[in-house]
Amino acid sequence: MVRKIASLPSGRVAKWVVLALWTALLVPALLLAGGLGEVEENDNSAWLPGNAESTEVVERAERFQPADTLPAIVVYDRPEGVTSADLAKARADAEAFQDIDNVVGQPQGPSKAEDGKAIQTVVQVRKDRTGWEGIGEVVDAMTDVGEKNADGLGFHVTGLAGYASDSIKAFSGGGDLTTITAVVVVVILLLTYRSPVLPLLPLLTLGVALVTSEAVIYVLAKNAGLVVNKQTSFILTVLVFGAATDYALLLISRYREELRRHEDRHEAMAEALRRSGPAIVASAATVAVSLMLLMLATLNSTQGLGPACAVGILVGLLAMLTLMPALLVICGRWVFWPVRPSYEAYGSAGMPGTTGVAGANSAGRGGLWTRVGTAVAGRPRVVWIGTALVLGVMAIGVFGLKADGLSNTDQFTDRPQMAVGEEIQARHFPAGSGDPLYVVARASSAEQVRAALSGVQGVAGVSTPMVKGGEALLLGELRDAPSSTAALRTVERARAAVYRIEGAHAQVGGNTAIVLDTQEAAARDSEVIIPIVLVVVFLVLALLLRAIVASLLLMATVVLSFGAALGVSSLMFNHVFRFAGAEASFPLLTFVFLVALGIDYNIFLVTRVREEALLHGTRRGALTGLSATGGVITSAGLVLAGTFAAMASLPLVFAAELGFAVAFGVLLDTMVVRSVLVTALTLDVGRWMWWPGALFRRHDFLACALGARHEAGGSPADRFTGEAAGN
Repeated sequence: MVRKIASLPSGRVAKWVVLALWTALLVPALLLAGGLGEVEENDNSAWLPGNAESTEVVERAERFQPADTLPAIVVYDRPEGVTSADLAKARADAEAFQDIDNVVGQPQGPSKAEDGKAIQTVVQVRKDRTGWEGIGEVVDAMTDVGEKNADGLGFHVTGLAGYASDSIKAFSGGGDLTTITAVVVVVILLLTYRSPVLPLLPLLTLGVALVTSEAVIYVLAKNAGLVVNKQTSFILTVLVFGAATDYALLLISRYREELRRHEDRHEAMAEALRRSGPAIVASAATVAVSLMLLMLATLNSTQGLGPACAVGILVGLLAMLTLMPALLVICGRWVFWPVRPSYEAYGSAGMPGTTGVAGANSAGRGGLWTRVGTAVAGRPRVVWIGTALVLGVMAIGVFGLKADGLSNTDQFTDRPQMAVGEEIQARHFPAGSGDPLYVVARASSAEQVRAALSGVQGVAGVSTPMVKGGEALLLGELRDAPSSTAALRTVERARAAVYRIEGAHAQVGGNTAIVLDTQEAAARDSEVIIPIVLVVVFLVLALLLRAIVASLLLMATVVLSFGAALGVSSLMFNHVFRFAGAEASFPLLTFVFLVALGIDYNIFLVTRVREEALLHGTRRGALTGLSATGGVITSAGLVLAGTFAAMASLPLVFAAELGFAVAFGVLLDTMVVRSVLVTALTLDVGRWMWWPGALFRRHDFLACALGARHEAGGSPADRFTGEAAGN
């Protein structure tokens, strides 16, 4: 049954059916994928669960003002002092702003700073169906007005609308990200296969997989309440290109082996799918299940990221196990030109249905990974202990990680106009003006709440209560920048103060409160989800390998690798890149990506080791498995690391940090953990690696059988095999 299912995409007729089905699917997919931007929700409040206090405040405050507006704080400055002409221009601009689409209400101001060097106007901007793109258009229109006839007067738009505008411009580099990611994939495939034609097939399949994934996600966001944002979109692109290319590399590598043992390319592909399919499916399942566990998060942004990326992984898997084999078989051996795998080159050395040891050994004899295996095999215990200690030292840097969120200005790797405007505003006006705390309470307790809020450290002033329908709304101006750590502590003090008023049912919200609630939700998500991911990944490994010891050891190596990657990343962020910190969700997302993707390479290696160990014992199986998979896993790691590193092309700290951490962690897994640590552990533990599975018990029988063969006059190779089996 498995053989029949695996052979479907490689059938003489079925390959054309598969190609036709994917072609037919691509047409509606292109139409649906184009609408993904329309269903994105990029507001911080949309990322929080409905029971978060700041979310409830948004709902309670809707009767006082629209919930779909953001403040645009317009700041003018002249270092030598603003003139009466400057003030007149600011008044004229405020009138002109009202003629811009999606500017609502009467602007507040303009007001002159006490030092006489700046002017401030607060404008409310409404979000339309295009979300942040629409806000960006409004801010651009306001900028055109403000910079016209400025005569040296500085003009900046800051506040949440300014942040949204600059963010959408940063995310607009997503097209460049896709191009850079595609170039990385093609270059690595060219270096791997030295064929100018072969990389085109994986690239074509990747494009189909990405478009189909975006179409499915659009449907889920439109009809099933899935929350997606710009962050989801660029992570999806990187993940589909990186992970799906890994699956393509493993399949192509095995297909090329089988072409040397099968004259008919259809039979070769069927055997390649049967041999490599379980490892590819297990790897994709591990990543998809780990990502789906993000649905347990309370943050809607993290909760939506999980299933969206899982869709990308599963669609990429489906494309690589159906469309990719069909394209390879349709093209034939010439697609490997100029080094086409030849059946005649193998002669009788390999027969259809063999395990592929001969091919692997021929390909790997004397190669880099054969030499690495030989070096590790000399003293495996010393090697794995030493490697583990080095990784442990690298992990110490985790204690310096500052993952308590970033202010709006610190979220960019450059200095957009919003950041410059906020700095100017902070120099001349109360830093929190224009973006106040929103406090909602029962109308009967409004004055008590106002008095309590006025006495809170960090609150510069409190507005007169607005009363409607038995509810009161008060605005509290912050002394510190709304997204700063000091402002977050003010929110905590404000909540503690109003909670003490009995019967007031007072709640504190606003954008600063949203940031605080986001941090707390992210911390809770990490505490809950990380242990569950570990348990689920362990169960997947145990089911695949049917060995508890191997599963535990592999989990330990991946967790150690994650700690080392995060430790080094923390040092780089703090002392090399000089970032202010990391988003609160950064540790969780890095953990899920590194653990799930790191397990991928261990699955690729250990499933091949197990396959060889069934015939030749664990020692030879470990060395042959490393030699046979070393090249393809290294290429896969380089692809995945390269695609995540491409995220640095976006001028966003979160993208740069996640890209660096995952890229470094993947390279660490590929070059050190998989090749050195796992191989050394396998050699040292020996047959106990497979306890309590059948392979553990089979070693005794295998050793006796090969020992008897040696006594009967076996070849030196047979004697080596007998010794290996005993280990």
